Amino acid sequence: VQLQASGGGLVQAGGSLRLSCVASGRIVNINDGGWYRQAPGKQRELVATITSGGTPTYVDSVKGRFTISRDNAKNTLDLQMNSLKPEDTAVYYCNARLTVRLVWGTNVRDYWGQGTQVTVSS
Repeated sequence: VQLQASGGGLVQAGGSLRLSCVASGRIVNINDGGWYRQAPGKQRELVATITSGGTPTYVDSVKGRFTISRDNAKNTLDLQMNSLKPEDTAVYYCNARLTVRLVWGTNVRDYWGQGTQVTVSS
């Protein structure tokens, strides 16, 4: 079971990127999920979350610019980032609480994807 993040890159200020996180393995379902970011020399911060029912929340600094979404059929969590600013530069991580199928039943725990670098030039 793993989360695989992709979609980072280098973009000019004002541009857009779409990050995607795919859960693979013996997944029963994705419960709550979210995206975090960590800039150099700073602590990891929560950027956006989405509940199992699809309700999103955002940190104030990205409201109106970022949109988190999910596709339960594909086991994906996406983050559409528009109007990017240099201060959005960071390594972005996806996180999800997954229900996974075991031999003897199911288990629920948090998983992290590997980071994907987002760099916004001024």
